[in-house]
Order: sequence, then structure tokens, then C-alpha cells
Amino acid sequence: MRAVLEARQKAAAMRVEDLEAELERVRAALSEAEEVLRRRVIGLEQYLEALAEADAPAVTPERVSQRKPVGPRRAVPHRQDGADTEVLSVDYQALMAAAVEAGADGLGARRAAVVLGWDSASASRVEGARARLKRLVERGWLVEEKPGRFMLPVPEPDAAGAGRPGGGS
Repeated sequence: MRAVLEARQKAAAMRVEDLEAELERVRAALSEAEEVLRRRVIGLEQYLEALAEADAPAVTPERVSQRKPVGPRRAVPHRQDGADTEVLSVDYQALMAAAVEAGADGLGARRAAVVLGWDSASASRVEGARARLKRLVERGWLVEEKPGRFMLPVPEPDAAGAGRPGGGS
């Protein structure tokens, strides 16, 4: 009976070792897949931005196409003076609201992923959120005063101060 129990114990120990090795292989594959996904998400967003920003191709006047563009347009417009966040997509509006809520502390990428409803434990999702925040910085909607902390830009004192001396003199 002892030999049978020892054999079962040995078989169970070997099974545990095999499963642990398989788990490590799966974790490595998952990590690689998440990295590929992260790069593709960023690439797709950059591609969609480039499409939105690209000048319209030269078309002869007699052949102007009346078809609407196919696919989602997620490009972030450049912030114009007095522009409201309503010109942004819903996701970007949520990020702007979270930045307002974060105040002087700034909004981090992990919190931004949560705001977007994404898994903040996933590195690829956090990087996707960071890419969106960086895009808002590039377009003038946010500033990154500290690395990784995104906040609303402070109004320029020149614009407010320039009106006062001219009006008072």
C-alpha cells in the first residue's frame, strides 16, 4: 500500500511540475500577445489620426466624390480658443472630466484606463490610455507638467493681462 501511495504522490508532483511549466509558457505568450495588442492599438489610433489630418487628395473638379468616409473618426481636433470639450468624442470627454476632477495632482494613465472602463491591470490598456492622454497634450487640451501626470492647461496670463493695461490707459 505504501508503494502505491508513494507512486501516486510522485505522479502528482510530476503533474504539478508540468502544469507550472505550462503556466509559465502561457504567461509568456500572454505577455507577448498583450504587447502586440498594445502596439496595434496605438498604430490604429495613429493611422486614424493621420487619415483625419491628411489633406484631401487632389481631385479633378468633374469627379468629386460625394461618398462619406467609411469607419470611425476618433481624431482629436486641435483646441481652438474658447473650444468646449463637446467637440471631442465621448471617451475624450470622459478623460477631460477626469483631468478636471484630478486638479493640480494631474491624471495618470492607470486612472485614465479606469475612466475609459478598461482593465487597469493590463499594461496594454494603460499604455493605450497614456497614448490618448498624450494625444490630448499634442492638441492643446491637456499639459504634462510632470512626467505621466496630465492636467488642464493654465490660462496664459498674457491674454488676460494684455486687455487690462490697454483698457485702463
